Amino acid sequence: LLKLDILGHDDPTVIRMLQDITGIDPTKVPLDDKETMSIFSSTKALGVTSEQIKSEVGSYGIPEFGTKFVRGMLVDTKPTTFDELIRISGLSHGTDVWLGNAQTLLKEGKATISTAICTRDDIMIYLIQKGLESELAFTIMEKVRKGKGLTPEWEQIMREHGVPDWYIWSCNKIQYMFPKAHAAAYVMMAWRVAYCKVFYPLAYYCAYYSIRANAFDYEKMAMGRERLEYYINDYKAKKADGTISNVEDDELKDMRIVQEMYARGFEFVPIDIYKAKARSFQIIDGKIMPSFKVISKVGESAGESIEIAARDGEFLSKDDLRQRARIGQTVIEKLGELGLLDGMAESNQLSLFDVI
Repeated sequence: LLKLDILGHDDPTVIRMLQDITGIDPTKVPLDDKETMSIFSSTKALGVTSEQIKSEVGSYGIPEFGTKFVRGMLVDTKPTTFDELIRISGLSHGTDVWLGNAQTLLKEGKATISTAICTRDDIMIYLIQKGLESELAFTIMEKVRKGKGLTPEWEQIMREHGVPDWYIWSCNKIQYMFPKAHAAAYVMMAWRVAYCKVFYPLAYYCAYYSIRANAFDYEKMAMGRERLEYYINDYKAKKADGTISNVEDDELKDMRIVQEMYARGFEFVPIDIYKAKARSFQIIDGKIMPSFKVISKVGESAGESIEIAARDGEFLSKDDLRQRARIGQTVIEKLGELGLLDGMAESNQLSLFDVI
């Protein structure tokens, strides 16, 4: 039997964009790079402090490891090897595997990240090592990973083979477990992205903003660090008093990535209507140019029309831009408001006085 589990498309798309920008073959990225490993336990490799980015680890925006929940797991476990990242991924995808289970055992000193049950495979392999028959070890694994727990008979057999009580307790807490192969595939994806974050930061931020940042707002995030910090503080206050909207909460998550980018010394360059893309952010003269889609009231569709029209040469006026790109007056007004049409005439028509 052959079973195919196709990963979600965002991560492969990000990796493909990183390959296109950097020219690096993602399959050749070393899986033992120390600086890449370090961002899962500190921020040093990024050249920033934890105070600057409000995180003890540098995994913002890294698949599998960027959420507040998993960053907390990284702080608790302090991983130092690729294998430990796989184990953390297994813990984060399970149900009742970390909270109230492995986390408690680690804090009590009964288990470590290497000995705790992290993926379903761990159970079978461990029990076989303890001397249980392979078939029984497999059966126990299948029951536990589906949340069925252990029978009294199994518990007795496990104790007779030297399995500690904390391990049996842990098995009975589990409701669902992730397979190790899945965790390994996810972590390999995440690692390749993390590698680029460390060594090719501009490419990393371009790819993240283009593909994963669904709430990026040009006016709030790409018009300077001070403006960004104003909105971060405003949204944090709203979050504290429970008045933040879902849209603002999503924006705040993307703002954290932008805040980190600014802290690392990188900047945005204003959109150039002749160079900007509809969807993709670009590296222009060592800075990042956002895409049209992140401008409110413009968006991806109008941006694509402008991008295509710009290939035919300079726009003679705002009227010419509107007609050639087939965009509405609202889009023209927004671009003008942001200073992206400075110096462009309103119309192609000349008055008699202009001629004289």
